[in-house]
Amino acid sequence: MKVRKTPQRQCLGCREMKNKKDLIRVVRSPEGAVSLDFKGKMPGRGAYVCPQLECFKKVRKSRALERAFSTQIPDEVYALLEDQMRVENG
Repeated sequence: MKVRKTPQRQCLGCREMKNKKDLIRVVRSPEGAVSLDFKGKMPGRGAYVCPQLECFKKVRKSRALERAFSTQIPDEVYALLEDQMRVENG
């Protein structure tokens, strides 16, 4: 019986390796729209962030998403992502 390894991804905020399913995927669609992907199934380039608001704030401050996606991300998109994260975390 083979034991499958759980996929690991690095959080852009705290830079820690964690299980993929424990992180929130931020995705840039082929059309260029940036959104949060809580299911991990949306098409496009993905980057991962811990579900903690502190990590998200670090990502915003360090402009890690801009580097990951090689594109400018407007402040409105960050605000929407932060609101989405607050709603998901209750």
